[in-house]
Amino acid sequence: MIFELPNLPYASDALEPMISKKTLEFHHDKHHAAYVTNLNNLVKGSKFEEADLETIIKYADGGIFNNGAQVWNHTFYFEQFGKDKIHMLKNGAFSDAVYRDFGSLDIFKDKFSNASKTLFGSGWTWLVKKPDGTLDIVQTSNAANPMRDGLKPILTCDVWEHAYYIDYQNKRADYIENFWKIIDWAVIAKRY
Repeated sequence: MIFELPNLPYASDALEPMISKKTLEFHHDKHHAAYVTNLNNLVKGSKFEEADLETIIKYADGGIFNNGAQVWNHTFYFEQFGKDKIHMLKNGAFSDAVYRDFGSLDIFKDKFSNASKTLFGSGWTWLVKKPDGTLDIVQTSNAANPMRDGLKPILTCDVWEHAYYIDYQNKRADYIENFWKIIDWAVIAKRY
């Protein structure tokens, strides 16, 4: 299987000023693209040559896992944004689950933001759906993905420095605060 870099579902300046065009040009066009290129080179001749990304995440190790998971993680991350779309969390199954498992959207956002701020080093914060249907927040380091643990990703925050350093330098908390301003809740509810 040949993996390709997915196009962004919006213009590269569509998320400004929360995420700049320059950040997206580096983060998507260079970092994300490099993971795709590396993965294509690594899977040639391996038992994962015809595997999809989910299979690679669940069963691969080393460079194939790291690059495959980062391709999936970044695609998932970029697809959840849309500054010019409706960002309100509407009533429905996902909204009900947030209120059931966290008490309110504000409590959920605070807990998720805190998990993102306190994740040591590089990695990801995830809202996941557990096998019993409840929601939880998990942190993963480096390229790790919660699918490997039987969890379904719903929302993620990339806290690798390349996701925010051009715009925010060492102010991860400012990046996380602005992250919420560009979430397309319709995408998140559909993932649930």
